[in-house]
Order: sequence, then C-alpha cells, then structure tokens
Amino acid sequence: MATEQVFKTGNLVGHYARALFPGGKEIPFHGSTFQDKIELTRQHIEIGVKDIYEATFEFDGILVTVDILHRTDTGWEIYEVKSSTSVSDVYIDDASIQCYVLKGAGLDIEKVNIVHLNNQYVRGEGEQPDVHQLFIKADITEAVQAKQDEIPSRLKSFEPFLSDPTNEPKIDIGAHCTKPYLCDAYDYCWKQQRKIPDYSVFNIFNMGKKSLELYKQGVVEVTDIPEDLLTERQKFVVDVYRYNHQFVDRDAIRAFLDSLTYPICHFDFETFQAAIPEFKGTRPYQQIPFQFSLHIEHEDGRLEHVEFLADEHGDPREALIQSMIRHFPQNGTILVYNEGFEKTRIEELIRDFPKYAAPLMGFYDAIVDLALPFSQKHFYDPVFKGRYSIKVVMPAMVPEMAMAYKNLELVNNGGDAMSIFPQLKDMPREQCDRYRCALLKYCELDTLSMVKVLEKLRASAKDDKQGGSYE
Repeated sequence: MATEQVFKTGNLVGHYARALFPGGKEIPFHGSTFQDKIELTRQHIEIGVKDIYEATFEFDGILVTVDILHRTDTGWEIYEVKSSTSVSDVYIDDASIQCYVLKGAGLDIEKVNIVHLNNQYVRGEGEQPDVHQLFIKADITEAVQAKQDEIPSRLKSFEPFLSDPTNEPKIDIGAHCTKPYLCDAYDYCWKQQRKIPDYSVFNIFNMGKKSLELYKQGVVEVTDIPEDLLTERQKFVVDVYRYNHQFVDRDAIRAFLDSLTYPICHFDFETFQAAIPEFKGTRPYQQIPFQFSLHIEHEDGRLEHVEFLADEHGDPREALIQSMIRHFPQNGTILVYNEGFEKTRIEELIRDFPKYAAPLMGFYDAIVDLALPFSQKHFYDPVFKGRYSIKVVMPAMVPEMAMAYKNLELVNNGGDAMSIFPQLKDMPREQCDRYRCALLKYCELDTLSMVKVLEKLRASAKDDKQGGSYE
C-alpha cells in the first residue's frame, strides 16, 4: 500500500502542476500503444496546441514522455514535475535525456525546467492551493546543455547490457548502491554475489569511507576489523558482538529510572504527510498528527490505556490536542521513544495552534526519552548490532511483543499507518472501520512495548552490582 501511495502522490502533484499551464491537451496513458502516443503528440504539435501533458517522443531508440511541453513564440520549453522539494542531479540527468530526444525529433528546445514543491509555502484560506506559490520552476537549461555532447556515447555504452541480460556490468558495490536511490539489484549484488552479512563493516557507526576500504582489503566481518582502526565506542560495539555478551551499566540505568516520576505516561504519535497541503496553515510534507496512544503507569502498579484516532474527514490536529489536554495527567513524566519526533510535532502544534501553547509546552517539558539508556549504551545487547530503535530493542528485550506485532492485521508498522489514514475518507464505511480498528491496535502496541521495555530495564537494575558489567 505504501508503494501505491507514492504513485498516487506523484500523480496528484502532476495534476496540480498542470494548472501552471491551463488548457493543455493530455496524451492518455491507458488504451493506446506508445506509437499511438507519439502520433497523437505529433498531431497536437502540427495543429498548434500550446501545452501538451505527457508529450511522447522517440529518437535513437530512446522513448521519453515530458510532463508538460510548453510552446513559446519561437520554440519549446520542457517542464518536468517532481514531487520533491529540491532539484537533484538525477533529475538533471533525466531531463538531459529528454532534451536530447526532443531535439533529435526536430524540436527547438529553448528552456528546460524542473517544477518542484516549495517547502516554504503555507496554504491559505482558499478551497484550492495557490499553485504559483506551491511550485518552484527551477531553470536547469545550462546544466542540461552541458550534458548534451556526452549523451550519445553514454547511450552507446548501455547497449551491450540492454541487448544481453546475462552480460552484467562490472561495477563493484559502494555508496552508489543506495544513493540517490536504493538499486533494484542491491540484494543480488550484496547478498547473493558478495555474501555481505547483515551485520558487516558497513554497519559500524561512523566508519565512513573506512568501511569501503576495509571491504576492498577483504575485511567484511565485523569481528575481523583491526582494533587500531576503531574508536573506543566502535570497539565496545564490536567486542559485545564478538563475545556475544550483554553489557549493563546498572548505575546509569538506576539514574535514568530515578529521573522518572509517576504517573509515567508512555506516549506515541502517528502522523501522515501530504505533498499537497490539505489544511489551512500547513506546508508540503508537514507531519500531521492524527492519532496517539497513551499508557498511563501509576505508582500503585495500575496501567491505564487512553487512545485517540481522529475523524478521517478534515484537519485532525485540534481534536487531537484537545484529547491530549483531557487525558494527560497534570504532573508526572511523559515517556517517548526518540524524543526528537514527538517534541518537533508538539513545537509545530504550538506554532499552528498558539491558543493551546501553555498546556502543549507543559507536555513538551515533561518528555523523557526512553531511548537514552540504549543510545548511550547503558544497556546493550549484541543483537542490537549498533542500532537502538524500538523495533530493534523491543524484540530483543520482550520477544512476546514482537510476536504480537506479527499477529496484527492490515497495519503492521508506522509506514502502513502513515499511508492508510489519508485513504480512509475514500473507503467504503465497512472497510474504513476495519482499518480504523487496525490503526488503534497497532498504535496501542507501540506504547505497550514501551511499558514492557521499561519493566525489563527495571529488572536489569535490581542486581546489587555497581557500574557496568558484561553478562
């Protein structure tokens, strides 16, 4: 469903960008061959159509479609629409190929532009966003022109691999495997061909270019890294993994536990993002909280659960704030995992709903980060492999909770929640209700996991040993 949402986002952004050039003619994608699309594009050009959406061309064996082709008094302009908020080198490469093909097809290309979202745009009162403020037209003509001479030779170099699928390019693994995108052949190259283990020199934090240098020297296993190349922090992680023992610093954990005051509110937001801001005062890709789960742990051992899931129609934020105010205790600790996310969302809520600033700031000040004992290596298990997210820590410390996540239906992770909520308003009522129930169950597990992890931390600190020790 997440992949489907990415395509929907791209289509929606493209639809709004066309309003920059209204009244154009679209080359339909469905129901015709590529030759039909090329021919229809040619016909539109011949009869003087000013703007063509999805204009299709072929030259030198390369087929391209242009998001918006705009006619000027003396030539043509290319407008490639992207759902990002900046221009990347990949976009320039793609547009360079488009320019090459269109020139080869006989068009005089005067300008090439990337149309991308303006992340500083704030939606106003109107029923529709102001597309002239929502989008930025970035002129990349000069960069595209500089690449034109090299394109024929580059295309020629692809031919042996395109014509023979068994002829693999002789390219070693490296940073290019994940940047700017994860390569489709990543698992094949890393796992099948080179047998890179799940935990390798590439996973040691802050190794940087040293990882690749070690790999080229034949060092792949974490335990084979020469000690003199490791910082003290890196050596600690490697030694825990090498000897397969847990490290527990009871003094540090006790200090952390002593910083918590009852009632302890285990708290977690779920949010979604919209490329085209849907609500007044929001920006492209702003994180919009729509749900929370709250497990309130009282000093007498009682555990109370409170949850909120907004109505899928309209802006969910004010109702969420009001529910937080109703249900949070007036004192105590608000425990979150990786505080930066929740604190940033609260800061944004204060900015956008200043009348609730006082109680929201109170919540902000009460936040304590449950990730701290793990990020600071006060409790460290070899299965963490240098990571400390809740999805890594929780299965190691509370395996039964990991099984509870596996048994969930429809919503299994935060990515599912983020992509599903915006779709609820378009679902039939029965389907919507099933997904709402699934969202609540998922979010409840997130905070219940925190409760269980805290229990394990308390248990680890009960021993009378002082300082840190290996178990």
